Amino acid sequence: MKTRTGLMFLASLLMMAIYTAAPAQQLREAFRKVNQSVVTVRTKRVDLAPKPGQVMSIVDGLGSGVLISNDGKVLTAAHVVQTADAALVEFPDGQNSIARVITSDVRADVALLQLQELPKGISPVALGDSTKVEVGDQIFVIGAPYGISQTLTAGHVSGRRQVDKDGEPQPYIEFLQTDAAVNGGNSGSPMFDMNGQVVGIVTTIMSQSGGSEGLAFATASNTAKRFLLDRKPFWSGIDGVLVTGDFAKALNLPQPSGFLVQRIGEGSFGSRLGMNGGTFQVTIQGTEVLLGGDVILSVNDLDVSAPTAVESVALARGDNYDRIFNSISSLKPGDPVVLKVLRAGKVIRLTTTIEQ
Repeated sequence: MKTRTGLMFLASLLMMAIYTAAPAQQLREAFRKVNQSVVTVRTKRVDLAPKPGQVMSIVDGLGSGVLISNDGKVLTAAHVVQTADAALVEFPDGQNSIARVITSDVRADVALLQLQELPKGISPVALGDSTKVEVGDQIFVIGAPYGISQTLTAGHVSGRRQVDKDGEPQPYIEFLQTDAAVNGGNSGSPMFDMNGQVVGIVTTIMSQSGGSEGLAFATASNTAKRFLLDRKPFWSGIDGVLVTGDFAKALNLPQPSGFLVQRIGEGSFGSRLGMNGGTFQVTIQGTEVLLGGDVILSVNDLDVSAPTAVESVALARGDNYDRIFNSISSLKPGDPVVLKVLRAGKVIRLTTTIEQ
């Protein structure tokens, strides 16, 4: 009896070892298949001096990304490159290329870069169908946390979070929640399924310590496709905040709300318009804000709208952003774009044209 029990125990251990080894081997093979296409994204931005009276400073940024096309397009997170003045993409084998932003969406937090030159021997990875991903599915993330490139973390999809658009029956923006370890520098990292297809782009973590606490989010691949690949390319290059209520009154806005410009990325739509970013930093209700920049009042006669009492700010900004974006995207090359902005207490108009 003891001998039989011992044999059954050994058989159970053997089965557990086989079960554990199979996923590990699958993960190893999947990593080798896609690793060479995952990149580190380094950015530079001219920013305000640390102290009044000092010269402007150069701020270095860090993120991750993934090559998704044979012509050198790289998918990353919008907040990594939205106001970057320069970007460099580094591949695992040491090759690198200058990159420029061609389109971005700050709500979905995804952006698309175009490499100046595609390094030799590098193949793109495929974008998967995120609608087929289910809670509990195994996934893995490759990126450059704290600048340590080609770092692999693994976990599961632990939730699906949708931001719905008013009046739309289908999810507007979707994020995949994961327990895979994600840290600073992982922004823009691809989330892969076990077949080596990209099903998400890491955007943010929720953390009280500042490090990984097993609660991270990635923009679903289908959302990234819809916002970056299925629409006319547009990079505003503008970072700012919606101002309403007492804040709007304090800035003497001639209307209930506006968009306060914080920073502008060199070579972007906002840069071509000649927009001004913030010039000095203040703290309002615990949040750091740059003041002194332009406040956008309207785009092609579409006013920047304020949220109603029953709307969330994020939802209102999304709806307003769509109206303005759709207005711009319907224009043809050479058509004018006119922004009405409040600058130094005066309302002025800034004009540019749609590029080819």
